Amino acid sequence: MTEGWSALCKETNEQKLHNIANELLETERAYVSRLELLQTFHDALMKEAKQGSFPVEVLNKIFSNISSIQSFHGQFLLPELESRMKEWSISPKIGDILQKLAPFLKMYAEYVKNFDNAMETLRGWMEKSVQFKNVVEEIQREGKCGNLTLQHHMLGPVQRIPRYEMLLKDYLRKLPADSLDRKDAEKALELISFAATHSNTAIRKMENLKKLLSIYEMLGEEEDIVHPSNELIKEGQILKLAARNTSAQERYLFLLNNMLLYCVPKFSLVGTKYTLRTKIGLEGMKVVETQNEDYPHTFQISGKERTLELQASSEQNKEEWIKALRDTIAEVQQKNETFKIAIAKELEETPSEVSRAELGLRAPRWIRDNEVTMCMKCKEQFNALTRRRHHCRACGYVVCWKCSDYKATLEYDSNKMNKVCKDCYKILRGSIDSEEKEKKRGILEIESAEVSGNSVICSFLQYNEKSKPWQKVWCVIPKNEALVLYMYGAAQDVKAQATIPLLGYTVDDAPRHVDLPHSFRLTQSKSVHTFSADTEELKQKWLKMIKLAVIGETPEEPEETPPASEGQSEPSH
Repeated sequence: MTEGWSALCKETNEQKLHNIANELLETERAYVSRLELLQTFHDALMKEAKQGSFPVEVLNKIFSNISSIQSFHGQFLLPELESRMKEWSISPKIGDILQKLAPFLKMYAEYVKNFDNAMETLRGWMEKSVQFKNVVEEIQREGKCGNLTLQHHMLGPVQRIPRYEMLLKDYLRKLPADSLDRKDAEKALELISFAATHSNTAIRKMENLKKLLSIYEMLGEEEDIVHPSNELIKEGQILKLAARNTSAQERYLFLLNNMLLYCVPKFSLVGTKYTLRTKIGLEGMKVVETQNEDYPHTFQISGKERTLELQASSEQNKEEWIKALRDTIAEVQQKNETFKIAIAKELEETPSEVSRAELGLRAPRWIRDNEVTMCMKCKEQFNALTRRRHHCRACGYVVCWKCSDYKATLEYDSNKMNKVCKDCYKILRGSIDSEEKEKKRGILEIESAEVSGNSVICSFLQYNEKSKPWQKVWCVIPKNEALVLYMYGAAQDVKAQATIPLLGYTVDDAPRHVDLPHSFRLTQSKSVHTFSADTEELKQKWLKMIKLAVIGETPEEPEETPPASEGQSEPSH
């Protein structure tokens, strides 16, 4: 009886090991299919990129080394597992095969490291390029995508390593202590577990980005909070006490790691929606408990933007909100202090730091991009689209475009005009009075000849806004204001008809009408501007400059424009 029971247990255990190995094989087949699907996305987008719709480099940022991962699994690991399962009765082991996976884990380390940047780049180009978006959505509609997005499928390689770890742990629990496969299986688990740590971190970040995207949609896509540096800490309903009559009004809070979003519920037939009332920065915020006889469980938050008295649903809920707010505020304060100390230390330890007296006389040491996360002047957080990093050529600080929108001659650079920050401009020029006086002149009162003679690009274009008739306008993007499009009735007009601040606009370069094959459109919220060039060549030149401007990039050299005799650009003055 005992021998029979032992044999049964042994048989059951061997069957369990076989089942685990078979699950590994089946999940590997499904994984290789997903990798092939990612390759399909890559190849289709590459075909579109080679037609000039968007830069090829964008795909390298998004797909990283996915081709290498796909080749390894499709051509090596999957065939090895299929071969082993066919001869399982002769060689019942998988540890030796999975140990061979170890040298290739570096590929996953690269993919996981790039994952945040890949998600951000993908999201950005889905918004910026209609062609890019159309290619992605067309493949997503195919049955093999299973109604899942490209972002979801890209998470596959990140999730695969933890899956190997889970199966190996289960396999080792069932594996006899004296098994010939134990040493290989334990070694494989050790190597794979180390890699899984990084993958699990990336998975948590992806889940956080999904939460942020959900909030972004609930806010009507008005407040762009979807960024890897942002993290949702807490959210929930709250009551706000009115200052005059102390009536309680329903509100909703989203606490992020760097801001508090104070929202009002909005009626919606489709999903939960909110209107953002105030975005309150956490730096310097105070949170205190308050005593109110008529309204229990109240507390007050006081930030730079607004002070609110709020009522929680219970004493426990109040304590949870106060703790979450105070803990997050403390982290923000600590990060800011660390940032200030690091900058101060950097300045103390860098002998090449330019003093006020030497400003412009000696080249500064540039602060590295990865040493700062916010503008060193206005302290606004950098992001990939609307607030990018720039260097002041006088002091070397990393600043945003708003804080570097000045130019001055620098003696160390043969007295050439260079981009500098506002503080350095004041020092080098003595003041900014003359510039401020210039700014007092209405932006529309700048003469066409003045901006055309020093422009990035200028030419006649057909222009249409909403239901108004088409009109021929002289369009200019000045070199010193490369993020603004000026529109004049004629090339020598002394006053512009209108200006368009290009930053943040979406560019749609698909023709709008059969009679206007060289047209394109700029959209932002409810603003829609449609333009049409005389030729495809001129259209592409405008698109090149506008696509830089909408993401905050300014071209260094002016674009050569065609002669005016064909109804296009007039010669520079």
